[in-house]
Amino acid sequence: MIRLATILDVKEIMDIVKETIVDMDKSNNHQWNNEYPLRKDFEKDIENKELYVIEEDGRVSGFACINKDEPTEYKDIKWSKDKEAYIIHRLAIGCKYRGRGNAYKLMKFAESLATENNINYLKTDTMFSNPNAQKLFEKCGYKYTGILRFQGREENFFCYEKVV
Repeated sequence: MIRLATILDVKEIMDIVKETIVDMDKSNNHQWNNEYPLRKDFEKDIENKELYVIEEDGRVSGFACINKDEPTEYKDIKWSKDKEAYIIHRLAIGCKYRGRGNAYKLMKFAESLATENNINYLKTDTMFSNPNAQKLFEKCGYKYTGILRFQGREENFFCYEKVV
């Protein structure tokens, strides 16, 4: 089941963040660290009603923020459309819930949410050293659109888009 997150979900969300950081570090992927994402990021997402969780066995098994907040760095990318889009941020699945299609379900949920709100365009990004996210985006029909570098980060990020 996918639903809006509540403040009561934050502990489980932060547990997933911690284990995701450890898992990413093992793969030499430093997209997430002790500086990002923070508890306050998720609390803001919840307050804005932009954070969604997927549940399995009555537990939060993953989450994604879906909103219209485009990072300023996106302006340097040659997107195929110049129109309002939903942006998928901070997507993660708890380690013991991976390999069950939960990330795919969250991506498809984002598309349904966009369609329901008459927005037929989605964007997202991931660090170049995150092949799992890249494969997920491609599996979901997203197209690679370019490379950017976020302010304060040394690594490149790959951008993706999809028209639904």
